[in-house]
Amino acid sequence: MKFLQVLCSVAVVSCFYLFFSEDNAAAMMSKGSNGSEVEHMQSILEKLDYFHTTPTGYYGPITERAVSDFQADFGLGVDGVAGTNTLNMISNIEMMAHVVHGESRGEAYEGKVAVASVILNRVQSSSFPSSTYGVIYQQNAFTALNDGQYWLAPSSSAYRAAKDAYLGWDPSEGATYYYNPSGVTDEWIYTRDVIKQIGQHYYAR
Repeated sequence: MKFLQVLCSVAVVSCFYLFFSEDNAAAMMSKGSNGSEVEHMQSILEKLDYFHTTPTGYYGPITERAVSDFQADFGLGVDGVAGTNTLNMISNIEMMAHVVHGESRGEAYEGKVAVASVILNRVQSSSFPSSTYGVIYQQNAFTALNDGQYWLAPSSSAYRAAKDAYLGWDPSEGATYYYNPSGVTDEWIYTRDVIKQIGQHYYAR
């Protein structure tokens, strides 16, 4: 049963990213749309505290308001329509939430935000891929992808941590690496300059 749950999570996240990727410029949802994609988006907006009722799969006034509020917070054009830019941002938040949950679900909230911040700091660094997807799926970048924990269903706090990092909170103070000394398998990480410690994770450049 657990294996099936993981497979379902993989399918949902993968399909959501592929359907709403930058390459699919036609992807758009607006008032009157319905279906599983709408319901999935509503479930994410609910975890981010924008959608305040049970996801139904129907894009009505409540969904339009939630999308508008999301767009306003993330500096997107506010029109209540889930177009390419909005859906890409939601997809980025979802991928980050999976990393946060897989890597730091036992940490305090500050530590979860710090892990999300490292992803964004890497996107901004010339030493890493320039997209959220590229950073997260870079080979051996995150243990959670290697051991399968990335595919666990993220908690609401993981989604909120990704949101807070996107909105400017960086407890890692600009770190592009983090590690738990008890789980280090490559001592190269010790060559990085440690900035601070939050919970079990050391944050470094």
